[in-house]
Amino acid sequence: MTGQTRRDPRTAVDKAMALLNAFGDEAHLGLGVSELARRAGLSKSTAFRVLAMLEQNGAVERAGTAFRLGPMIQSLGATQESDYLGRVRDAMTPFLADVYDLTRQTVHLAVLQGTEVVYLNKLHGHLHKRMPSRIGGRVPAYCTAVGKVLLSYEPDRVEESISRGLVSWTPNTITDPVAFRREIRHVRTSGLAFDREEITRGLNCIAAPILSGRGKPVAGLSISGPVGRFRPDDYEKELRQVCFAASRAASVVEIDSRPSAGE
Repeated sequence: MTGQTRRDPRTAVDKAMALLNAFGDEAHLGLGVSELARRAGLSKSTAFRVLAMLEQNGAVERAGTAFRLGPMIQSLGATQESDYLGRVRDAMTPFLADVYDLTRQTVHLAVLQGTEVVYLNKLHGHLHKRMPSRIGGRVPAYCTAVGKVLLSYEPDRVEESISRGLVSWTPNTITDPVAFRREIRHVRTSGLAFDREEITRGLNCIAAPILSGRGKPVAGLSISGPVGRFRPDDYEKELRQVCFAASRAASVVEIDSRPSAGE
């Protein structure tokens, strides 16, 4: 029919499923509305309306100007925790509690899997700000402090992160490959990493590694807080102190930085 828009016969559920499937490998990185609409074969206005409905139900969440899969979908897809990750979480959580006792800020225990950070545990601080981290959740490593400190020991993962694309979550996200490599070199030298509003506006973070007896990272600990009320540099001493003790413990209980085959 000339001059009339052809009606999309798909139901609202069909359109929602098309959008969720459209994320593909970028499920954790996030995609813009225009790209999601193109992949799902929807108009931009329809895609935006359906995404808003999915966001209200926790199926997607905003990542800067983009969308990514939300906590409800991620929890449905969560696999049973491996024995290795369980050992790391159980052995290192007391040190997470030590950081919290010393700082009273929001603290995280996380590991690196591929180019993503997986959060094994988290304690909320008094200066709580909404942030994308959740226990069992994943976020790209390149734009988090704990991710950067773990990437600094994995040059191949650094290059893989760059090849996948350094998406801008906020105006402060480091997206230039040269600048990112320079940042990682500095992190490796100093033993500390910072996230200064790189994954969420208004959020700062500092992180340090927990090392095995072989000098490889087992996990990372981080401290986060809102800009203006939390200065990450003020907590460098406490974080180094706890990570040093945690590294000694990791060596004693023989937690290696690599899980054995099958775990």
